[in-house]
Amino acid sequence: MSDSLVTGRELWAWRRWARSVAAPGKISEREIDWLLQSVANLDRLTLRLESIAPDRSIPISMSLDRLSALWHDRVANHQPVQYLIGTAFWRDFELVVSPAVLIPRPETESIIDIAIANANNLQKQGIWVDLGTGSGAIAIGLAKELPDAQIYAVDYSAAALKIACLNATKLDVIDSDARRLRQRITFSQGNWWSSIAHLQGRVAGMLSNPPYIPSEEVLRLQPEVVKHEPHLALDGGFDGLEAIRVLVETAPAYLQPGGIWLIEMMAGQGCAVIELLTKQGSYTDIEIINDLAGHDRFALARRN
Repeated sequence: MSDSLVTGRELWAWRRWARSVAAPGKISEREIDWLLQSVANLDRLTLRLESIAPDRSIPISMSLDRLSALWHDRVANHQPVQYLIGTAFWRDFELVVSPAVLIPRPETESIIDIAIANANNLQKQGIWVDLGTGSGAIAIGLAKELPDAQIYAVDYSAAALKIACLNATKLDVIDSDARRLRQRITFSQGNWWSSIAHLQGRVAGMLSNPPYIPSEEVLRLQPEVVKHEPHLALDGGFDGLEAIRVLVETAPAYLQPGGIWLIEMMAGQGCAVIELLTKQGSYTDIEIINDLAGHDRFALARRN
């Protein structure tokens, strides 16, 4: 699609219009800026300060009329803006997303930092697994931080894996023909460990952002989530812990001694996850780690 040219005055007028349309639905101003970042290639500070001169020409990847139509879809149909533009920002890169994958959340970004901070030098050169990879965000984040590691990215959904492979290619993590793995990411379709059974006893670290929302709560989530995001990636069973139980019980067969077990969970599940890990008997150094908002968000343990 060829670029259109708008003036700074026109762009800031559009931004103010979009804010007025979004206000009744309590849609965050940040979403408008995500949209403008995508179509106008502007940084967050420039958007926040509206610092481009009124008469300066700005290339945008679609007309303002088309941009307005997208924003109407966002407001009227609760379509997530990330699906409208087909991308989402996560850590220091931009990911392709579609309704086949969960939109990666900012709070999940810390899982990479936690993994790196708790891995020793030998583990950093070992095998790491991202179970339920979705868009590939965690696997790609690991690959960028652990250039000497071998990464396995697993998902039950073939459509999700297609997006994950596309993201790895787009971000130059693997070659475009997917034959030579530059950062050693292997994509595999299966239910948790089923497609990588050959890794038993060899895994240095397992990361996962599993479905953890109780079934009855899924339908009470925001319309953007309920109507558009894949329930397979959200619904954690009657108490939200169904997938986490599977990971607790199955991971010890795959982790090396001292291997890292690290998941994201829903705020309030920390005590239950500690109990599951403790009762299983194969874990040590069990720890709950809060997110930036102070909520229990991650559970970390090691294979004893």
